[in-house]
Amino acid sequence: MFESAAGLREEFAELEQQLADPAVHADLAASRRIGRRYAELTPIVKNLTTHEQLTADLAAARELAEEDPAFAEEADGIAAELAEVEERLTRLLAPRDPNDSADCLIEIKSGEGGEESALFAGDLFRMYSRYAETRGWKVEVLDSQETDLGGYKSVTLAVKATGSPDPENAPYGVLKFEGGVHRVQRVPVTESQGRIHTSAAGVLVMPEVEATEVEVNDDDLRIDVYRSSGPGGQGVNTTDSAVRITHLPTGIVVSCQNERSQLQNKESAMRMLRARLVARAEEEAASAASEARRSQVRTVDRSER
Repeated sequence: MFESAAGLREEFAELEQQLADPAVHADLAASRRIGRRYAELTPIVKNLTTHEQLTADLAAARELAEEDPAFAEEADGIAAELAEVEERLTRLLAPRDPNDSADCLIEIKSGEGGEESALFAGDLFRMYSRYAETRGWKVEVLDSQETDLGGYKSVTLAVKATGSPDPENAPYGVLKFEGGVHRVQRVPVTESQGRIHTSAAGVLVMPEVEATEVEVNDDDLRIDVYRSSGPGGQGVNTTDSAVRITHLPTGIVVSCQNERSQLQNKESAMRMLRARLVARAEEEAASAASEARRSQVRTVDRSER
């Protein structure tokens, strides 16, 4: 049933040999790439082995059941377990988003609703942070613009899995569908008359990529430095530590002011820029594929007339 997956076993064995080679670990980028692929194949190979064992056990149990009906119940139990493994393998072997096993960046921006929208953005930030903690993920705030009441005009956080990557439970694969506009209807703490308000906040979930995976030409960047500011616009630093980076070919702008070091803020801003560039490329590819499908449908419609 899963004979086509035999090639994956060979690839898994090759990756295992490569990971045992000290020379591979000298190249950090290659080591991470091989490690991610190894982690993706591990549950597949494990379930393939289980599937083969259960298939053999089921055949033996059914053969015994023909002579002794007492083995029929055992055969039914093995068959049920085998069905679960087959369902799991079907899901694991289905085409996947190559970024599903990646860590991610989450950008939350307040929308319509003024201060209440900023408070809602803060609620979303805390919700995602707590959820990440319950899964054992590490959360790092890369940039934030806090308001006087503790809300956020915008906040960007990095969510990183700890330990070896698990493609079934990696941050981007789990959280990517959280992207979009989130709305809430409630009585804001800023409302004195008890009226219900509708507020919105935008959430963008992007896969985090290594610096070696996205080529960014220094000539394509405009880097501005300025003094960081806190709630209400007051300055919180006496040096130009905040960094704003503009990617000239695309017009993408990212900024970071959370750290006191200009170098650290630049590194965080570059992480955000790389994620934005990947997200933009994926969006353009999806748009092109969608247009190609519409074009094919229009061609079929014309031919049927």
